[in-house]
Amino acid sequence: MTAHTFTTPTGLRVPAVTTAQMREVDRVAVEEVGPTLLQMMENAGRNLAELCIQQLGIQELGTMWTDRPVLIAAGTGGNGGGGMCAARHLLNHGGRVTIVVTDQTRLTAAAAQQLALVRAAGGRVVDIDDMGETQPDLIVDAVLGYSLTGAPRGAAEELISWMESMRAPVVALDVPSGVDATTGEAWGRFVRATTTMTLALPKSGLDSPAVGRLLLADIGIPREVYRRVGVDVPRAMFTDGYRVALTPGAHSAQS
Repeated sequence: MTAHTFTTPTGLRVPAVTTAQMREVDRVAVEEVGPTLLQMMENAGRNLAELCIQQLGIQELGTMWTDRPVLIAAGTGGNGGGGMCAARHLLNHGGRVTIVVTDQTRLTAAAAQQLALVRAAGGRVVDIDDMGETQPDLIVDAVLGYSLTGAPRGAAEELISWMESMRAPVVALDVPSGVDATTGEAWGRFVRATTTMTLALPKSGLDSPAVGRLLLADIGIPREVYRRVGVDVPRAMFTDGYRVALTPGAHSAQS
């Protein structure tokens, strides 16, 4: 079932967007209003890193989060770039981070820049075949974002299968990999997340059991962007911080 709106703990109704609408939000931001792609990626990555630190602290009280290994599974585009940015922030704060990339030879320019920064921060970057007996305490799913079309294939499918075989909790960035952001459907393998941190606005397909706990993260997009796209967003979504919990509100008729 797809959701028209989601609701915050204070009762604010937040509109859900489709993949096409979110793509237009990104286009207007990057080409007309701002912020830039790298600015949004930085805001997403820092937000994600802070969430990971909180998650690691909750898992085992009395243990320093920096003692608990994190694995970040990253794709080649914007979603992967956000995961790589989070890896750098975790490393800069003393975290134990390994990052595995689906294909280091096919990175977008922004993702390649983020990976270079991860290496500069001392991050351990491995290929899928080199993961060995990796046993992380937390997994970040940053493989596939809202632009998914069809079932995951190749290295992305392999990484999703690996994440599904692990017992560690999974934090998904924006959308659990393999889940359609608009419909919530999955045509192949998909990630079942413990927590999903979606970006800017919730996607209509996030009313799905695969999402787990849903949080909305502020990545700095100004209201003028949403106005130009024709989406009416409440002013007070992030008064208590840069993330807010969401629950599904009104639904469409399709199931």
